[in-house]
Amino acid sequence: MKMFEEKTTQTKVIYEGKVVQLQVEDVLLPNGKEAKRELIKHPGAVAIIPITKDKKIVMVEQYRKPLEKSIIEIPAGKLEKGESPEITAVRELEEETGYTTKKLTKVTSFYTSPGFADEIMHIYVSDELEKLDFPPALDEDEFVEIHELTLAEAKQYIQEQRIHDAKTIYAILYLELQEII
Repeated sequence: MKMFEEKTTQTKVIYEGKVVQLQVEDVLLPNGKEAKRELIKHPGAVAIIPITKDKKIVMVEQYRKPLEKSIIEIPAGKLEKGESPEITAVRELEEETGYTTKKLTKVTSFYTSPGFADEIMHIYVSDELEKLDFPPALDEDEFVEIHELTLAEAKQYIQEQRIHDAKTIYAILYLELQEII
């Protein structure tokens, strides 16, 4: 066993939903002791940083039940089985904002909460947006309001905690450091 590796000796699935699976694993620690780990299994997600021709960031405001409040975010969604991150990025862009794009640039991928979840988030950027005449419908349980913000407005929204999630804060920092807008 590697120095920091934990060997799984048993796995028990507690809950399997349409977005996540919760499981408890018994593990053998590097020092020979046993422990339990509560894990969230997630198919992965994609987010896109959409930039309009007039250099505004297209974002969506939606209610987030775990937070009991609405926040403003870059468009994002979970990967569907067998779907590439690029397809997911365009699908979410179209569904949530009514824009589409033919040009995506990969920014990065990162784990969102590696202490208890395996969700990986892929981030893309596009500054070649086209407004759709007939955008696809949102999911039936999804309600969003579109915001088009300047970089300065987005930074102010972070201060006000209207933007309060890691992927969106990362996106704004990326745009600022890369001097994209």
